[in-house]
Amino acid sequence: MTLAVIASYMALVLMVGVLSHRLFRGTGEDYFLATRSIGPFVLLMSLFGTQMTAFALLGASGQSYRTGIGVFGLMASSSAIVVPTVFFFVGTRAWAIGKRCGYTTQVEYIRDRWESDLLGLLLFIALVALLIPYLLIGVMGAGITLADISGGQVPTWVGGLVISLVVMTYVTYGGLRGTAWANTFQTLVFMTLGAVTFIYVANAMGGLGPAFERIAEARPDLLVREGNYSPVTYLSFLFIPLSAGMFPHLFMHWLTASKLHNFRITVVAYPLCIAVVWIPSVLLGVLGNIDFPELTVLESNAVMVRLIETHAPEFLAGLLGAGVFAAVMSSLDSQTLSLGTMFTKDIVLHYGYDQKMTDHQQVLVARIFVASILVVTYLLSLITRTSIFAMGTWSFTGFAGLFPIIVAALFWKRSTKLGAFASLLTVTALWTYYFIQGWGQPDYSVGGTGVMPVAVIVTASALAMLAGSLLSSPPCDATMRKFFSA
Repeated sequence: MTLAVIASYMALVLMVGVLSHRLFRGTGEDYFLATRSIGPFVLLMSLFGTQMTAFALLGASGQSYRTGIGVFGLMASSSAIVVPTVFFFVGTRAWAIGKRCGYTTQVEYIRDRWESDLLGLLLFIALVALLIPYLLIGVMGAGITLADISGGQVPTWVGGLVISLVVMTYVTYGGLRGTAWANTFQTLVFMTLGAVTFIYVANAMGGLGPAFERIAEARPDLLVREGNYSPVTYLSFLFIPLSAGMFPHLFMHWLTASKLHNFRITVVAYPLCIAVVWIPSVLLGVLGNIDFPELTVLESNAVMVRLIETHAPEFLAGLLGAGVFAAVMSSLDSQTLSLGTMFTKDIVLHYGYDQKMTDHQQVLVARIFVASILVVTYLLSLITRTSIFAMGTWSFTGFAGLFPIIVAALFWKRSTKLGAFASLLTVTALWTYYFIQGWGQPDYSVGGTGVMPVAVIVTASALAMLAGSLLSSPPCDATMRKFFSA
């Protein structure tokens, strides 16, 4: 019954993606940006859904299982403030420039802004490298969910394969419009079913109050607001949500808005959406210590699924499992499409084929690259064994480190390509160093001080941008007129 419900949900998602193809106009812009026609509600759902990966459900619950309710303060509360601010200042300005100049990707904009092909190429490589771990979160989360919710009847590799094939189908067929429609549907599903899961499991444990009384007796440290984190760690995590400003999939979704004021509902409603998803995930992770007190770091990734399997009847378990799949697919689709778009626009078209490829050929190239990326990601998921929360944090750290680049490009007229090069290379060097030092340590901090690598990397990146720009000649007047006109 459980697997039948999940299979039905997959079929429904495919149908939504296929139906969107009926509006496909056959052009590259329609495939990549839905002809910039997305309305306010779909914009909110697609932006929120593409960020709420398995990191928000499985990763957050797994981390709170180990470290307590303080996880909410690490990511959710800071994201509820920082991310809408990024959308308001960075997203709206990127939308305006993208609409005026016809941009589709970040790389196109950055390359033109500082008139450097090499900078664009290096940025492309960095974005792809940082997005692969983010994709892995989704594929791994799908495998874990299907394996646990089926009681081990379905191997982990099957879940990852199924979700990769489903996403590949509707993304390659429906493009960004299909992705946005599917994201909207799936975001509503996992927001609703996440709340239902929390209420049902809490009641099955005898009620929320008695359940937390049992936790307070066995593990009181899990209910302390600060949890196992120092104040400096909380401050460090404020830098993580800045990654939203450099996610290539969010940049693309910004450009799909039909009007500027469509951002208004996103900025206002985003914090509420964060609360709806993160509060149940974090609390369920803590409650998991009642039934499963000795899980390893890797096993804790599936604590929410184990609770569903233990306390929910088969039909409801299938629905709740579908909610987890919805969260996974609502981000995996946008991320893979953004990679296909960047490869087509920033590599294939830019380097020699701009005047030779028809819209049909551009779409075909993007579809092939999307399929290739999903195959590579799936194969990597078969050998990756680590915490989903930790892997997501490392991915976000890299994107956050690149945030000063987009801020300087949009707001600082005096910024130069030397500053951008310095910032990019600084992020690459520091991220690689800290990754080597901290990989395999779920709660790694710089020198054991509690300071997260992201705080150091973002600060160094901003200083490198400042120093490099001031030590080089300012951009020409033509560039200023193009990007900073009234």
